[in-house]
Amino acid sequence: MKENLLSKWQIRFFTIWTGQALSLVGSELVQFALVWWLIETTGSATVLSVATMIALLPRAILSPFAGALVDRWNRRVVMVVADGVIALSLVWLVFCFSTVQVQIWHIYVIILVRAIGGAFHMPAMLASTSLMVPKKYLPRVAGMNQMMNGIVMVVVPPLGALLLNIMSFRDIIALDIAGAMLAIVPLFFIHIPQPQRDTTFPGTKSVWSDVCEGLRYIQNWHGAIGMLTISTLINFIMRPAFQLIAILVISRFGGGETEFGWMAAALGAGFVAGGLVLSVWGGFRRQMQTSLMGIVGAGLAILIVGLAPQTAFTLALGAIFVAGFMMPMCMGPIQALVQGTVDPCMQGRVFTIMSSASTLISPLGLGIAGPLFDDLGPQVWYTWGGIAAVLIGLTGLATPTILNLGAPQPVERGISGQKAPEVSL
Repeated sequence: MKENLLSKWQIRFFTIWTGQALSLVGSELVQFALVWWLIETTGSATVLSVATMIALLPRAILSPFAGALVDRWNRRVVMVVADGVIALSLVWLVFCFSTVQVQIWHIYVIILVRAIGGAFHMPAMLASTSLMVPKKYLPRVAGMNQMMNGIVMVVVPPLGALLLNIMSFRDIIALDIAGAMLAIVPLFFIHIPQPQRDTTFPGTKSVWSDVCEGLRYIQNWHGAIGMLTISTLINFIMRPAFQLIAILVISRFGGGETEFGWMAAALGAGFVAGGLVLSVWGGFRRQMQTSLMGIVGAGLAILIVGLAPQTAFTLALGAIFVAGFMMPMCMGPIQALVQGTVDPCMQGRVFTIMSSASTLISPLGLGIAGPLFDDLGPQVWYTWGGIAAVLIGLTGLATPTILNLGAPQPVERGISGQKAPEVSL
């Protein structure tokens, strides 16, 4: 009986997961093509910067409200509508290309629609995962998600460049539309359990009150503020370290396109390998132990990159692979911890508040790292950033409230003192 139940959840979940994964590849291909179109058409860094901000701001600003709405609405419907709206926007873009009337603002609109759709889709999928997957398998599923992100990092740039040479822009967009359909169709036939919600005072709570409730939930979850602080600080350090690799290769190691390609491939391969190992292993019993040790490992790897002599490109290449390998260990367990610990009716808000904090800190990190790279050299950021990451990880390991976050509590009650809601299957 147990095996039959296990087989049932595997079929349901991985049918949806596979469609979502294929849609992710298509989406990233279109994103690559959109960026390339902007560069090729305008050659303007300002235009590209505006496009980047349009992609980031909805996630940073709307995510907490999107999470509150996801916790109110049917999550399967949210995913269908989000994917459907994105696909329809791409159909409009195909029409624009067919009539040779594409302008820069058209691309901005598409990027904005995709960002808003993603702000709703991400928390709906993550919150649905905890309702479909047995708790003991959540760390492995999180590892698979990280592995898929790594595969996208490795595959999409060369594949996108190849497709742009052999296919029209409209054909690449059509691939993403087909991927969206593969993601949507299974959702019409596979049931996604919904959490039972408090209906004592229906219709009396505003969305803003739901967002505040999510903030209070995190505040009252012992150790969660520390986890959120660590996650935000690591994103502040690692985002520039990974996104400004090209400058590191050129100014520190005197390399060119080939060396940059090797470095980017090593980082992506590290993500894939780390995600694969986490999906098989599942991590330590205490999920924060896995995450914090991953942070220490990533910090040491980044430190080695910063200390590597100018003639030691191979050493830096190996270290950046290790840094990529450690990142799924850092991020995957936190995702699984939230899915396995937070009340199902609160997960949309918790995920989006965490996502919003990480997204807001990214422009700040890049804004500080850019001038430092130019004035003092990239090794300064890698060296001191690596030291900071190691100290952050060790501090977390030495803090019981953070290390034991997610451990069973004597009384499982929500922020209002009510028992955590049951899940309706």
